[in-house]
Amino acid sequence: MPIDYSTPGVITALTPDQRQLAAELPADPVAICRAVAGLIVHPAQTGSLGLPEPRMGAQAIRPVTRILDELLAIDPAPLTKVREPRQRVVGTCRHFATVSVALLQAHGVPARARCGFASYFRPDRHVDHWVVEHWVAGHAAAGESSDGESSDGESSDGRWVRIDPEILDGTNVSHPDDLAPGEFLTGGEAWRLVRSGDADPATFGVNGTDHAWGPAEIRGNAIRDLAALVQVETLPWDEWGRMEASYRGETGLDYDHLIDLVAQVCAEDDAERIRVLYNSEDLAVPAELKN
Repeated sequence: MPIDYSTPGVITALTPDQRQLAAELPADPVAICRAVAGLIVHPAQTGSLGLPEPRMGAQAIRPVTRILDELLAIDPAPLTKVREPRQRVVGTCRHFATVSVALLQAHGVPARARCGFASYFRPDRHVDHWVVEHWVAGHAAAGESSDGESSDGESSDGRWVRIDPEILDGTNVSHPDDLAPGEFLTGGEAWRLVRSGDADPATFGVNGTDHAWGPAEIRGNAIRDLAALVQVETLPWDEWGRMEASYRGETGLDYDHLIDLVAQVCAEDDAERIRVLYNSEDLAVPAELKN
């Protein structure tokens, strides 16, 4: 059966009261994502806010229901209200993505988070990042003619549109509500680009660090993206399976071949193959990383 991205998974499920608050938002996907930008403040933007340490800990919350509980404890106003930065919940790009997905799903919009790398934060660098994909029916994809025929002759009734809720009102890219090919790469897309020799793995990593760059970061995000496709959106720094060994440089060709398979299956976007692969050794998210 196809994965129903219009219904929540374990991370994006909301309480009945939160669904009522979500219903007050406009149904337009871009408007929903723009509202999320007024609810969350990135840790990098908190330096002048003087927030107490417990507030900073919100970036480690996984379920969206608890993220919204934290937000509403700070300010119980409707989700339509744009909070001042000090009144927002602290969260990384992953929070922007998962909260957006949850609110989109509350409106019945098929949506999913994607884990990978953005090319628009630093010149010549691909920075660890999460974005949102929402399904737009009957929307011609890149390479399609106006009659809906793709360049390989297959018809399409829609496409996944990538949107970055964190930068919707910024100038990083021309259309943050519909990211162009290459502006954001999933972990699997980045891995395939590197394996083909078309990108330098040293240019992929975590902003603000000197050490967290290279193949291990790409492997990790490829696996996190696979998990996101089965609606288990981990924290950006969660590690399981052989990830830790990969970061230590202790994995070999067999692990690289596994990541090759992860990248291929994610690219094919076949629900059955995604589920089967995800549930194999080294790839399924442990229970303790789901709450």
